[in-house]
Amino acid sequence: MSDLPLFQFVLTLAIMVAFLIANRLNIQIINRLGAYKGVPESRVINVQKFFKILMFLIALIGALAIWGVGYRGVLIFASSIIAVLGVALFAQWSLLSNITAGVIIFFSFPARIGDKVEIIDGSNVIIGTIIEINVFQLLLRDDKGFDISYPNNLVLQRPVRRLSATRAISKENKTSALNSRFKGRS
Repeated sequence: MSDLPLFQFVLTLAIMVAFLIANRLNIQIINRLGAYKGVPESRVINVQKFFKILMFLIALIGALAIWGVGYRGVLIFASSIIAVLGVALFAQWSLLSNITAGVIIFFSFPARIGDKVEIIDGSNVIIGTIIEINVFQLLLRDDKGFDISYPNNLVLQRPVRRLSATRAISKENKTSALNSRFKGRS
């Protein structure tokens, strides 16, 4: 009897363990980054889900390769799925770009909830206080009390000027936010 199935099983188990370890590190790193930047917990969870799905797909491709599923079979299956999704999501392309922009905003957007910002959109200027930053859009409240929903992909494409900050986050506040977020976790 061949040891090949045992070897494949051990490698698959190693991929599963590596996925679990990588997922745990992902959660810790993104939690720390979110606490350091003062990001709400809901945004941290959304970014964690995005990277968890990405790592799962990588682990799945690795496991399929170990079990001998040929590249042609995987490519045919993947291209079929992508074709169906492409037709279904063609009208929703901006939805995907908003999700991607939401992840980018998580890591690099200088304004936070409560900051007053000005978005320069050609000859139009939108001024408002950020009340929420979610996966698809930035929610602003203008001086008249109206809520404005502005897509994440446009936030990255337009100049955004922070007019006033709610609070300056000092290094001590960032450290205390990190400590409080990880209290009781290991």
